[in-house]
Amino acid sequence: MDKLYLVIPCYNEEEVIGETAARLRSKMNALIARRLIAEDSRVVFVNDGSRDRTWTLIEELHRADPLFAGINLARNRGHQNALLAGLLTVKEHADVVISLDADLQDDIGAIDEFVDKYRQGFDIVYGVRKAREKDTFFKRATAQGFYRLMSMMGAELVYNHADYRLMSRRALDGLAEFGEANLFLRGIVPLIGYPSAIVEYERSERFAGESKYPLKKMLAFALQGITSFSIKPIRMISALGFFIFAVSLIMLGYFLSVHFTGHTVPGWTTIAISVWAIGGLQLLGIGVIGEYIGKTYLETKRRPKFIVERTLGVADGGLVSVGASGRAPGSLEVAGAAGGAARKA
Repeated sequence: MDKLYLVIPCYNEEEVIGETAARLRSKMNALIARRLIAEDSRVVFVNDGSRDRTWTLIEELHRADPLFAGINLARNRGHQNALLAGLLTVKEHADVVISLDADLQDDIGAIDEFVDKYRQGFDIVYGVRKAREKDTFFKRATAQGFYRLMSMMGAELVYNHADYRLMSRRALDGLAEFGEANLFLRGIVPLIGYPSAIVEYERSERFAGESKYPLKKMLAFALQGITSFSIKPIRMISALGFFIFAVSLIMLGYFLSVHFTGHTVPGWTTIAISVWAIGGLQLLGIGVIGEYIGKTYLETKRRPKFIVERTLGVADGGLVSVGASGRAPGSLEVAGAAGGAARKA
């Protein structure tokens, strides 16, 4: 039987982690009893630098039940990096991994269908929301607009899919080959290319605590996705520069005709032509330079995406951090807290 690991990023989730653990324990035990997954499957909580008692509760869960494991990051790195940390830390020990959020708004009943799809031969299974009736009009409209915009920009996204997905070990090996410094996993995973399937589910309300994605973070996340997967915004600036410069040539003829017919004050023609022509050339120049800077920027950053400070209950394999783009694809290096040796329980 295949070993299943659930990977759950956590940031200040002390209000929900107890209920989340209880529900996932019941679900995992049911899958084990039906002999759909191995007995040494695990639920792995990834603590993303929480400032509350989240890590303490993870330690207590691990001591009480070996089903629960933990990964503690050295500092807060954001949801996408925390998720990647969990996926790449456990990929050598699991046959299949499912990622989901700690608030369990994503229906865990769909896990059974995820496993069925995996057993049918699919390496990646996307959890897709059936509808968005429970969302506010603003959130629903902005979400739909985001997916349409990303499609226009050329990114391959699964509509209404967040980060609730199943990935096989070979799919995770493929994910490790991507060295982007600016992570947007919803766009990266479809690029892996292995056989994939979709499971639809109903999304519930958060049962406790506050959302960790307020409007400000959602906008930043959307901008991250757009700039990580497309240089079309830069090309739009270039196109705008060409357009304004072309208009400036047309206006040049108009200004000259007005000048020679004597219907303008001295100096007005020169100023008007200068503003239009120089403005267009500046936008054109910024667009061309930005084209190169945008590409170079993504290739030159070499900061680690995350540093694991401690693990609990994860099989032997060491603590790892993943290098940014420019290092060997999929390369892993041992990392310790504050430059010291990493601790492992």
